[in-house]
Amino acid sequence: QVQVVESGGGLVQPGGSLRLSCAVSASISDYYTIGWWRQAPGKEREGVACISISDGSTTYVRSVKGRFTISRDNAKNTVYLQMTSLKPEDTAIYFCALECGAGQWGQGTQVTVPS
Repeated sequence: QVQVVESGGGLVQPGGSLRLSCAVSASISDYYTIGWWRQAPGKEREGVACISISDGSTTYVRSVKGRFTISRDNAKNTVYLQMTSLKPEDTAIYFCALECGAGQWGQGTQVTVPS
């Protein structure tokens, strides 16, 4: 079974930046899309960003547009989420998911932005 492993989370002050990585144990070219989701305490999981592996087109949830950038490196079988201008409301566990949620999920990485 393919493995999906997130990394790069941590504690960052408001206004700071983090880059999350999603390493996939198979060729990401085998998938149509890969995406990032997040779940904050007491809230439902929400889709954050999704990228087409073939052409690199992207979609974002409105709350992160202009601050987050999703990208992929097909040679490294890795998808990234560059997060800038972080806010306390970005605090959540961030998950990477194949086919933007319809496929295998990783275990998540915690991002904390204190208020």
